Amino acid sequence: MDLHALLERLSLGRDDGEDEGEGDSVPRAPLLPSFDLRGVASLLDGGSARNVIVLAGAGISVSAGIPDFRTPGTGLYDNLQKYDLPHPEAIFDIDFFRENPEPFYQLAKDMWPGNYHPTPTHFFLRLLHERGHLLRCFTQNIDSLEALAGLPKEKIVAAHGNFDSATCLTTKRKVPIEEVRAAIADGKRGWQALKEKHGGLVKPDIVFFGESLPSRFFELMQEDFPKCDLLIVMGTSLAVQPFASLIHQVSDETPRVLVNRERVGEASGDPEARLRALLEGRSTGGFAFGEGNYRDALYLGDCDDAVRQLCDHLGWTAELDDLLHSAARANGSGEGAGAASRSSSPTEDADSLATGSKECS
Repeated sequence: MDLHALLERLSLGRDDGEDEGEGDSVPRAPLLPSFDLRGVASLLDGGSARNVIVLAGAGISVSAGIPDFRTPGTGLYDNLQKYDLPHPEAIFDIDFFRENPEPFYQLAKDMWPGNYHPTPTHFFLRLLHERGHLLRCFTQNIDSLEALAGLPKEKIVAAHGNFDSATCLTTKRKVPIEEVRAAIADGKRGWQALKEKHGGLVKPDIVFFGESLPSRFFELMQEDFPKCDLLIVMGTSLAVQPFASLIHQVSDETPRVLVNRERVGEASGDPEARLRALLEGRSTGGFAFGEGNYRDALYLGDCDDAVRQLCDHLGWTAELDDLLHSAARANGSGEGAGAASRSSSPTEDADSLATGSKECS
């Protein structure tokens, strides 16, 4: 029996969003009153979403001035010519770093947290927490802006690591992160002195190609997703594994919403992927926004615009603006709400740093 026939016998040959009933496909009752932000807000406002998981990509940070990785023309991978790399992804390749760390250290100097400020989307995550809705935020981003916005670190899973800590690659010992920052700021002389002092190259604990994801990612994935009652996916192309597979980890009875500049992560027609999902007890497909949809909401646009609409529906606008005004004053900008975190060119597709156990597309 071939794989397609097996899927048919297992009733996996139908589209996502349909159920079997004595030989006929029966549409499932919708889990959202509408498949838009108003429908999502109704779940939050009605109290039925108390264990929300957010999957965040680089799209939530582009209005802070941080480029995403893959957008043609403006993405980071399109603007690394000055480093004379064999290919753009080499700057985050662990083997290349061991041979030539200078390009990454130069980039890290510009990307170091503290150079950018949280966006309205980051402060919305804080509101979700303070309002008692947020179970966890799984982020692809290495900028630590979720924590800078006031989200407690125990609520954050930095799937691809960040600049919060650093390790010597040779000795495996931790190195004080402020010492690493000062060395990188001092240029080639600084990082070479750091290498001599600690017995090997020192790297912030960002996950490179060729490295494994943090154990906390897998531990909390297993713990959190069975509890999830609303999945919010924001600003990610869902092109990098294993992060992209997280949308399959929630129950088939869990509503989901995608907030992105383009549609991504839609149901796969790949029979092998569907069978693998069945055997692992996961949903057999991605988002299903078309016919048969019963749980997937969609907003095509910028993340900051989406969270403002959600806050309008929820009556949280004044709280969001208060947080943004306070942040602007703390940053010394003296400008209005959100001005400290907005740039003139929010970008679209958002993907964060790829790792060795991930696939890069």
